[in-house]
Amino acid sequence: MLAACGAQDAPSEEPASEAPAATASSDCLVLAWQEQQVPDRAFDQAHDLAEGGAISCATGTTASQFEAALAAIRAAAQSGDKSRLLQELGIPLLYIDARGNRRELQRPEMVEAVFDEVFTPDAIAVLGRVKLEDLSVVAGQGAFVELGGIWLVVDRAGGRPRIATVNQQALGEAAEAARRAAAEGDTVPAPLAD
Repeated sequence: MLAACGAQDAPSEEPASEAPAATASSDCLVLAWQEQQVPDRAFDQAHDLAEGGAISCATGTTASQFEAALAAIRAAAQSGDKSRLLQELGIPLLYIDARGNRRELQRPEMVEAVFDEVFTPDAIAVLGRVKLEDLSVVAGQGAFVELGGIWLVVDRAGGRPRIATVNQQALGEAAEAARRAAAEGDTVPAPLAD
């Protein structure tokens, strides 16, 4: 780009190894913004990077869409409002219990029938404190928190993420890892609901 402007010898603002990633991220943001009525460009550019890469490239949507979804999820979990939390789910919802048994809940009424099993107090506690900076992303698969305990996916470019998977087995492993780290003095575990 600088060559086209006649500044071929100008020093790069970023290390050469980061420039291609930044360009790819910018391209992904532009594609997502084209699908949004009112994109929040400044926020998205400032918050596009997550563990695993650019949110926009990995998920096809923007950090502002994740922030809005996570804020709604936090509010629903903190208020204990089951109907508000159900609005944040993607259907089908993949549920993995503490023993690793998988169930795909194909309809909202199926989720409602097992709501308390899927959304245990520990899962609700995680949802009540989840933040954008907690996300890890996997290209083409979505974003997750707590070692994959909660996955969010997007069903269209630029769209709003929804909870797609609740994995009780992974949530248990994440809680145990946090306890071990705290016992070793590495960090303080997040509070879990009793």
